[in-house]
Amino acid sequence: MPKKKALGRGLSELLKDNNQTNESKEKKPIERNIDSLEIEFIKTNPFQPRTNFNKEKIDELALSISKYGIIQPITVKKLKNGYYELISGERRLRASKLLGLKKIPAYVKSNRKKESLEMALVENIQREDLDPIEVATSYEKLINEIGLTQTEISERVGKKRSTITNYIRLLKLDTIIQIGIRDKFISMGHGRALINIDDFKLQIEIYKKIVSKKLSVRETEDLIRKKKGINKKIRSKNQTAYTKTIRNKLEKILETPIKIKINNQGKGSINIPFNSQVDLEKIINKINEKK
Repeated sequence: MPKKKALGRGLSELLKDNNQTNESKEKKPIERNIDSLEIEFIKTNPFQPRTNFNKEKIDELALSISKYGIIQPITVKKLKNGYYELISGERRLRASKLLGLKKIPAYVKSNRKKESLEMALVENIQREDLDPIEVATSYEKLINEIGLTQTEISERVGKKRSTITNYIRLLKLDTIIQIGIRDKFISMGHGRALINIDDFKLQIEIYKKIVSKKLSVRETEDLIRKKKGINKKIRSKNQTAYTKTIRNKLEKILETPIKIKINNQGKGSINIPFNSQVDLEKIINKINEKK
């Protein structure tokens, strides 16, 4: 039986061991980097970015494993009490369980919590088809829990920084729309168009039209521009009426003409002109009377 090499040793030392002809025998088996582990002692990774697993694809993978075995070992880290935590390869683990296998080949690594999350994310994004919301959520975890910048994430996953930003922005959408993207009722392109709408009610309204009328991304963008134009006119009309009402109230109280400016966000200013110090004193007296 070949000797099992200990973890945490340098590459040069391992290579040196491989070149030695007379290896010393170990009385106790020591854990090595690649091993055959009992499946029942492997726990899934709580930081796994993928939350949806296609049953049909798991079945196909199980069929492949039954014929050819597991070509690529899963990756785990050792926990206490003889258990292991899965870092990557959950589809292979699920397929193996489906086949009723008792053991599975695995790379055993020693990783801290943050490293486990980072490894799981990179492994899945590069090798599997995560849906856009899963990717966005994973990027957000790397920022909030690991403390990486978008530029650093870009370097790790091999994608442009703008791509990282576009994914993360999807999380600003209403939850219903995020679920729609995950379930492939609409595409990421539709989601990016809907992000430009601040009103969640309007987001949902347009989302329903996209699904019911099967609108393309271009048609969705045209619809959003049209809706935003109409809403802008309505807000402007309402704002004008509101401003006029407030101006009339203040002019009645202060007994002098005033000017009010309000933008679409509700911010603005009130200008009270006066022709002399006497006029100013009168205005101040009127204000004091209302205290």
